Amino acid sequence: MADLHNMTVTELAAGLKKKDFSAVEVATRFLARMGGNPHNAFLDINSEVTLAQAQASDEKIAKGNAGRLEGVPIAHKDIFVTKDFATTAGSKMLKDYRSPFDATVVSKLREAGMVTLGKLNCDEFAMGSANENSAYGAVTNPWDTTRIPGGSSGGSAAAVAARLTPAATGTDTGGSIRQPAAFCGITGIKPTYGRASRYGMVAFASSLDQAGPMARSAEDCALLLSAMCGPDLDRDSTSLNVKNEDFSRLLAVPAGDKPLATAGKDGGPLKIGVPANWLAIEQGHAVGEVDGCSLAVRVAIQDALHAYENLGAVVQPIALPNTQLSIPVYYIVCAAEASSNLSRFDGVKFGHRAKEFSDLADMYQRTRSEGFGDEVKRRIMIGSYVLSHGYYDAYYLQAQKIRRMIAEDFQKAFAQCDVIAGPVAPTTSWKLGDKADDPVANYLADIFTLPASLAGLPCMSIPVGLGDIGMPVGMQLIGNYLQEASLLNVAHRFQQATAFHNATPEGV
Repeated sequence: MADLHNMTVTELAAGLKKKDFSAVEVATRFLARMGGNPHNAFLDINSEVTLAQAQASDEKIAKGNAGRLEGVPIAHKDIFVTKDFATTAGSKMLKDYRSPFDATVVSKLREAGMVTLGKLNCDEFAMGSANENSAYGAVTNPWDTTRIPGGSSGGSAAAVAARLTPAATGTDTGGSIRQPAAFCGITGIKPTYGRASRYGMVAFASSLDQAGPMARSAEDCALLLSAMCGPDLDRDSTSLNVKNEDFSRLLAVPAGDKPLATAGKDGGPLKIGVPANWLAIEQGHAVGEVDGCSLAVRVAIQDALHAYENLGAVVQPIALPNTQLSIPVYYIVCAAEASSNLSRFDGVKFGHRAKEFSDLADMYQRTRSEGFGDEVKRRIMIGSYVLSHGYYDAYYLQAQKIRRMIAEDFQKAFAQCDVIAGPVAPTTSWKLGDKADDPVANYLADIFTLPASLAGLPCMSIPVGLGDIGMPVGMQLIGNYLQEASLLNVAHRFQQATAFHNATPEGV
């Protein structure tokens, strides 16, 4: 049983089904590894609940009525409410909060048989790119504990990379699954907006927030996403009325020498578009520096694109002319929605309440001043400003118009290609504290992830190598609406031909 913690979701599910080991044995192994909370990845652990769930899974397996992922452990980003574990959203505002129900994503994964290991650290209310904004301390990167794991799902990415859990849930508002996945050398996918229910997800920006899985491989993510998604129309007004599907259905197609030679929508070779303003390419090869993308990232992406060509794909330049406006558009839209969503935290019904105050207005002010961190306050103030009288038309309305233009750019691009590829972030992971005093520098790190989020497209990050300082580099793959299965197939073919997704941090 020495390698249980190194097994993937796929391997664990198969081993449990064959009764090579029990769910209790698996859960016990991971709980032991979580002792001492390496990398400050977990915010709440309840071994009694975990082992009880594992025992229930073993009983189902014995009776032959197990779910597809029966007994496989998972940990949840602390932005999803849970009955059996505290939910803080990484904030003092919700310290020790206990939800009376589970988020839909949590309950769906439990119905599939997954065993919950605990709740994972995250930037406060999912606001951040480094996981340094958590009220409960920063998470560290397993590849180098002096560096950030990325955010806001940094606890999820670090826990998977450190083999503290085989899988984790994350949320992606502007790149918070893809960027930490890239920085920690794992795989993560954000599905089409509305594919996974937002019910029970503590809201940050409602028109952008989307849940997704983080794991070692595209194959694992396909299994997890299949369990997570599905209509939830009665409880989530933004849920898509689209029947759930098996996102792993294309993975079993025999690879062959050139598995992508006939994978295009026209039956020809898969066409991979590379935005010219993200990464300049010439005859299919990346050249030159664009948008401050570091040499280490450019080289890794170039090598990955060349690997795709060897698999039968065609790499070609495309235009996404309005994506350079994504940062101002995103930070207007998300701040406006955050200002509205976080108005509910006033100390009246639940959450933190100031101990001393003179009147109702003073209670509001003191409660919110004490409960929220600096980054959350910053975004509330920006959001309140752009929504205020006299500025709504000038800022918020204009941002929404440009958002539509960005979405239209993607549709024009998808008329020429099947998948869009590029960097996840301009650099690899940076040192803890390097950008803590410069919020704009943090915002600029999201330049490549924001466009797809604004358009609501499915997108993912896959590991494509290590940079010059030995830190992971991720490549972003973007598909058209509801094309998750095809996107995962493209990622899976690359992972069949390479071993980057199997790399493990030293000492793990």
